[in-house]
Amino acid sequence: MHLITSSTQRGFLKRDCSPLSVTSGAYLRRPFSHYLWPKRECSTSAVENSVGSETKEKITVTFVDKDGEEKVIRVPVGMSMLEAAHENDIELEGACEGSLACSTCHVIIMDVDYYNRLEDPTDEENDMLDLAFGLCETSRLGCQVIAKPELDGMRLALPAATRNFAVDGYVPKPH
Repeated sequence: MHLITSSTQRGFLKRDCSPLSVTSGAYLRRPFSHYLWPKRECSTSAVENSVGSETKEKITVTFVDKDGEEKVIRVPVGMSMLEAAHENDIELEGACEGSLACSTCHVIIMDVDYYNRLEDPTDEENDMLDLAFGLCETSRLGCQVIAKPELDGMRLALPAATRNFAVDGYVPKPH
C-alpha cells in the first residue's frame, strides 16, 4: 500500500472499517483500485458504539385510522411516516411512492405541539396538500414527515379517503 496525503480526496470511506476517525489527512491507495481511501484507525468498540446508537434509535408513533382504531409502532429515526406505515401494514396509500406528486399519503398530526416541531412544508408539499381529502390545519404528507427524536409519541390520524389522480379509473378505498 502507498501512503498519499491529499485533502482533495476526502469523503471516500474504507469499506471494512467505518465509521471511524480519519488520521491526519493521510490516505491509503490500494494497488488494485483507483479510489483513495481515508486511513482510519480501527476499533471494534468504536464501531459497535457508533453503529448501535444510530441505527437502533427508534421513536413511538401512533396511527389512528378512520374508525378510531389505534396502531402503535416503533419507527427508526430518519424514516418517513409513509415508509413506516408500509412496513407495518398500515393503509397509507402513497401512490407516487414519496416523490411529492400526489396527496395520497396525507396524514393529520393530532397534536399541534408535534406539528410545530416539524420543518415547515415546502411549496411543493403545500401544492399537493391543496389536493388532499379532508385537509386541516395540521395536515402533512406522510412522505415528508421524517422520524426524529423530538417526535417521539406523535399521533397521526388517517383521513377517511384519499384523492388519487395518478391512476385512471382508480376508486380510492377508505383507510
